[in-house]
Amino acid sequence: MEIIPTLFEDVLLFRNQIFKDERGSFSEHFNQSQSKFFSQKEIHFCQDNIAHSKKGVLRGLHYQLPPFSQSKLVSVIEGSVLDVVVDIRWGSPTFGQYFSQELNNENRFQMFIPRGFAHGFITLSQKSIFYYKVDNFFNSKYERSLSPDDPELDINWRLSKDEWIQSKKDKNSSKLANLSLFDFNQDLYA
Repeated sequence: MEIIPTLFEDVLLFRNQIFKDERGSFSEHFNQSQSKFFSQKEIHFCQDNIAHSKKGVLRGLHYQLPPFSQSKLVSVIEGSVLDVVVDIRWGSPTFGQYFSQELNNENRFQMFIPRGFAHGFITLSQKSIFYYKVDNFFNSKYERSLSPDDPELDINWRLSKDEWIQSKKDKNSSKLANLSLFDFNQDLYA
């Protein structure tokens, strides 16, 4: 497994080895014993999700507050997306900054996103199949959303805003200045 650091110390890109022959290809997508590479905390994923999207669909930027905050391991099975994470840990040296990476079925990157970050993606190809694991269950009472077009973040989504397809809920997301935030000094895994 290749591990690639990002702007954020705890957000990591991974690429698993791919074995190819005349039959096609094989790769191990996830192995719990490798979760020690993700974080110094023990990560136990409890749910897998799949999102099918067409070009321009923008999902996010989502997160959940404690005690239902989530780590995610995200990847793309088909197509291409721009995956974006934003540090929303108040007091963090990288607070309010974002990192983006194209994930697609060619580069086969996976991204680990720890608790304390907002996450979203936009589909760049005609369609995408986005696959992700979470380490805590969904709870609508603790769910929050950061506006993807917040001028304070100035995220380059690669598609113009008039090409975006968003849910009503995501269109009404809060700006960074109005968010319920994480405390950088709080152990979100306790």
